[in-house]
Amino acid sequence: MRLAIFAASLLAFAATPALTDEDAIVLKNAPGVKQVMENCAACHSVDYIQANSPFLDHGKWEATVKKMIASYGAPIEAKDATTIIDYLTANYGG
Repeated sequence: MRLAIFAASLLAFAATPALTDEDAIVLKNAPGVKQVMENCAACHSVDYIQANSPFLDHGKWEATVKKMIASYGAPIEAKDATTIIDYLTANYGG
C-alpha cells in the first residue's frame, strides 16, 4: 500500500510543470513567424530554434526542415517550408 501511495505521489510530482524564473521564448516578429508557429511549434518547443541558431546557416536550416518533413512526418506544405527556412535563416542563422 505504501508503495502504491509513493508511486502515485511520484507520478503526480512528475506531471507537475517545473516553476522557474526563466522567460518563455518569444520568436522574432518578422515575415514567416506565423508559419513557424503553426508548423514547428505544433510539434515541439520553439526553444530549439533559439538554442540551435548559433550553429545553423541556410543550408543547415533547410536540411533540418526537410528532415522534419521526411523523417518525422511533419505536415508542412512546400510553400510554407520555403517561408520557414527563409525566416529561420534571416532571424536565427548563425
